[in-house]
Amino acid sequence: MKYWLMKSEPDVYGIDDLQRDGETLWDGVRNYQARNFLTSMEPGDRAFFYHSNTSPPGIVGMMEVAKPRVVDPTQFDAKSKYYDPKSPEEKPRWHTVTVSFVEKYPTVVTLEALRQAFTPDELLLVRQGNRLSVMPIDEAVAQKIIEMSQ
Repeated sequence: MKYWLMKSEPDVYGIDDLQRDGETLWDGVRNYQARNFLTSMEPGDRAFFYHSNTSPPGIVGMMEVAKPRVVDPTQFDAKSKYYDPKSPEEKPRWHTVTVSFVEKYPTVVTLEALRQAFTPDELLLVRQGNRLSVMPIDEAVAQKIIEMSQ
């Protein structure tokens, strides 16, 4: 099992939405490095749910990869803001995962707390200029984040 961190804005799709829905397709990722991380995921991998573009930003819960390497249908939908006219249906450019709800943390593990606990080499999230929406998390770092969430 690997650990990941996946960002979403809570007013677009938040941890409460995932808790209500139980499972969702993590669509709309349009960064090649983030896409490559998504295609590396396997069933049973765990992902920290991170609320971005909110105050305070931070990790709010845990989810699990249910289905890996799912074609992101938004790339073919001309009405979607994630539409990619250069992505052919016979060889899709964008893949994603389906994730399922595991838990909502009782307190937010804030970005500030993460900056105090980890170096940029330990946690890509706290690296200056990092804007990736999906990233791997080392197991030792993941265990410490889980401890911080309780």
